[in-house]
Amino acid sequence: MAFDADEEILQDFLVEAGEILEKLSEQLVDLERHPDDSDLLNAIFRGFHTVKGGAGFLQLEALVNCCHSAENVFDILRNHKRKVDSELMDVVLEALDYVNAMFEQVRNHEELTPAPDELIARLDALAQPEGEGAPAAAAQPEQEESEPAEDGGDITDDEFEQLLDALQDETSAEVSSASSAGSAGGDQESSGDDEITDDEFEALLDQLHGKGQFAGAPAGEEEASGKEERPAAKAGSAGGDDLITDDEFEKLLDDLHGKGGSPTAGGEPSASKEPAAPKQPSAPKQTASSKEPASPKANASKPEKSKPAEKPEAKGAAAPAMPARENAPAAETTVRVDTKRLDDIMNMVGELVLVRNRLQRLGAESEDEHMHKAVSNLDVVTTDLQSAVMQTRMQPIKKVFGRFPRVVRDLARNLKKEVNLVMHGEETDLDKNLVEALSDPLVHLVRNSVDHGIEAPEVREKAGKPRQGTVTLSAEQEGDHILLFIEDDGAGMDPEVLRRKAVEKGIYDQDAADRLTNSECYNLIFAAGFSTKEQISDVSGRGVGMDVVKTKIGQLNGQLSIESELGKGSRIVIKVPLTLAIMPTLMIMLGDQSFALPLVNVVEIFHLDLTKTNIVDGRECIVVRDKVFPLFHIKRWLVRGGAGQEVPDNAHVVIVAMGTKQVGFVVDQLVGQEEVVIKPLGRALQGTPGMAGATITGDGRIALIIDVPSLLQHYG
Repeated sequence: MAFDADEEILQDFLVEAGEILEKLSEQLVDLERHPDDSDLLNAIFRGFHTVKGGAGFLQLEALVNCCHSAENVFDILRNHKRKVDSELMDVVLEALDYVNAMFEQVRNHEELTPAPDELIARLDALAQPEGEGAPAAAAQPEQEESEPAEDGGDITDDEFEQLLDALQDETSAEVSSASSAGSAGGDQESSGDDEITDDEFEALLDQLHGKGQFAGAPAGEEEASGKEERPAAKAGSAGGDDLITDDEFEKLLDDLHGKGGSPTAGGEPSASKEPAAPKQPSAPKQTASSKEPASPKANASKPEKSKPAEKPEAKGAAAPAMPARENAPAAETTVRVDTKRLDDIMNMVGELVLVRNRLQRLGAESEDEHMHKAVSNLDVVTTDLQSAVMQTRMQPIKKVFGRFPRVVRDLARNLKKEVNLVMHGEETDLDKNLVEALSDPLVHLVRNSVDHGIEAPEVREKAGKPRQGTVTLSAEQEGDHILLFIEDDGAGMDPEVLRRKAVEKGIYDQDAADRLTNSECYNLIFAAGFSTKEQISDVSGRGVGMDVVKTKIGQLNGQLSIESELGKGSRIVIKVPLTLAIMPTLMIMLGDQSFALPLVNVVEIFHLDLTKTNIVDGRECIVVRDKVFPLFHIKRWLVRGGAGQEVPDNAHVVIVAMGTKQVGFVVDQLVGQEEVVIKPLGRALQGTPGMAGATITGDGRIALIIDVPSLLQHYG
C-alpha cells in the first residue's frame, strides 16, 4: 500500500473517488429500475474505472481488483451481452460495500481488507456473456492492464513520463508477442525496432485501443480486424506531426477511453472503422509486401506511404473534440477549504453581528444623523457578509438523500415488499452541520415508512392499491427554515390501536388515552419504548428509533409533526432552521433578566387580562379564539424569588409550539426580535434543564436562550 505517496495526490484521490462512490450507490439502484439506460451503464462503468485508476496509481491492489471485476461486469452489460437483474445487482452492490469499506480504510491510513475471493469469483462469472465461455472474460484483463491510470486525479509531469515509459515497455512486449504468433504481416512492423519514434508510439497507443475493442472475439475475426485497422491507426497517428500540449494529449486519451474502451464486436467498432473504410484497398498491398522479409527500411517507409492520404481524415476526426477543451478551465473555479476555517469565519461573523446589534442600540439613542447613516451601512454590510459566509457552509441536501435509494431497495428486498422511492427538492441547500445531523433521523424515518407504512404486495392488491408502494422524500425552503417531508401511501396509522398500546405500555391510563386527539395519538410513536410491532426484527420493534429521532430533531431546534389517514398513508413533516450558528429570537424580560425565545417556537403574542383565566384539571388555562392553552408563569421557574411574587392583573403572553402542542408563557416585558449567536454554556452549567445556550444582547448584557421542550419537560 502506497501511503508514502505524495499526500496531495492521496487527498485528490480521496476527494474524487469519494464523490464517485457516493453517486454510484444511487446510480446502481436507478439502473435496476432502468436496465436499458446506456448512459447510466456507461457512467457506472466509468465510475468504477476511475476509482480503479486512482487506486492503481497509489498501488492499492485490493481496491483495484474489486473495482476491476465490477468494471468488467458493466463492460459486458453495456455491450448488451448480459441483462441487468436483481441477483446481478445484489452481487454488484455487495462489491460496492466492500469498495466503500476499503475506501474508508484508505482514508484512515489502515491496511486494506480485500474483498472475499468468493465475491470476486461471482463478479468474474457475471463478467462473461450469457451462454458463452470464458474467452471474453479472459481477454478483458489484458485490455484493462494496458490502460494507464490517468483517471485517478492530477499527476505531475515527471510521474506522467514514468507512466508513459512503463506503458511503452508493456506495449512493445505485447506487440512482439503478437508478431511471434504470426497473426498478420502488419503486426511485424512495429516489433522490428527497439527504438521507435513518437509518431510510431502514438500509433501503437491507437492500435492498442483498437485491439481493445475486439478483445474476446474469435481468433479469425481478430486477425482480420488487425489487418484492416492497423494501417489506419498508424496513418491517423502519423498525421499528428504538430506538437500538442500535455492537456490536449490527456484529453485525447480520455476521448479514446470513452470511444474505444469496450470489448465488443457490435455497433461501436463499426463506427470506429468508418474513417478507415475508404483506404481499405491499401491493406492487401501491405499484406502482400509483408510476405517478404521485413527490413528496418521497409518498416520506416510504410508509415510514410499512408501519411499523405490519411492526414486530412485524422485532422477531421480530431476537430470535434476541440470545442470541449475551451470549457476545461472552468474546473479551476473552485477551491477546497478546510471546514474548520469556515467555522472560524462563521464565529467571527457572529461576533460582528453582536457588535452590530450593540451599535444599533447606541445609534438609536443618538441624535447624530451621520451616526445613524453609518450604523445603517454597517447593518447592510454585516447582513450581506453573514449571508455570504452562510452560503459557503451550505450543501445540497442531496448529500443525505443520495443514500436512500440503496436503503429502500435493500430493505424492500429483505421484507419481500415492492417499494418505489421518489425524491424532490434534492438541490435545497442547508448548513453543512445540519446535513450531517439530519442523516441518522431521516434513515430511521424512511426505514419506518417502508417497514410499518407500506403493506405487502398481496395485501395492497386486496385493498385495491397497486402492488408497488411509494415512499416520497422531499425538501423545500420556507423563509429561514427547511421543511422535510417523508410520505408513504401505505396503511396509515389507527388512533385506536395507538391508544390501546399507550395504555398497555403504561404511558397513559384509560381515561387520559380516551381524551387524546388523533394528532396526539400519532405523536405517541415518538415516546421512548413505544412500538406497535408485535415481533422484534432486525429492522424495528424495540421502540427506540423514533424516540432518538425526536431527541435529535429537538437538539437542532427543529419540530416534528405527523399527519395520517387510515388506509391512505402517513406524512411526517420536519422543520429545521437553515443554520445552527445564528438564531432569530424573541427577546423577553423576566424581572430584570433577559431571556431569548427561539422564534421558530413562537406562534403569537398578545396582552392578557390574567383575571380571566380558568382552571382545567388543576392547571391554569386561557381560551383564545375557542382554543384552550395551558398557561405557565416561567418567571417562577427561571428567576430567583419569582415564585413568591404576586401575579399582576395584566401581562404579555407568548404562545409557543412544540410539535402539535401549544402553551402560553407569561412574561414581564417584550424587547423585540433579535438575531443572536449561540454560545455554549460553560462546563459547570452544561445540561441545565430548559437552557439551550447563552448570547450577548444588543445592550451588552448576557441572555440565556430558552430550550422550550426541555423547559416544559422539566418544570411543566
